[in-house]
Amino acid sequence: MDKAHNIQSIAFSGKIMMITVDGKEYSIDLSRQSERLARATQAQRQHVEISPSAYGLHWPDVDEDLSIDGLIGIKHAAPLENALA
Repeated sequence: MDKAHNIQSIAFSGKIMMITVDGKEYSIDLSRQSERLARATQAQRQHVEISPSAYGLHWPDVDEDLSIDGLIGIKHAAPLENALA
């Protein structure tokens, strides 16, 4: 499976998420992205899963999903598998 992004690191400081995606570092105010994450505890925020395709993030403790593209403000076409097959 092709990956949409290369996610190198994810860390949290309060409601700020620091994420390194495709070699670039981003600081994201989670309160501007998700009310659920803004209300979540630090432990709930830190329990984040990267989707197998690396297209998005999932927080199972608060039932929240966010796309990497939306978080970092880019438009990215999903990789096509076997497009010519």
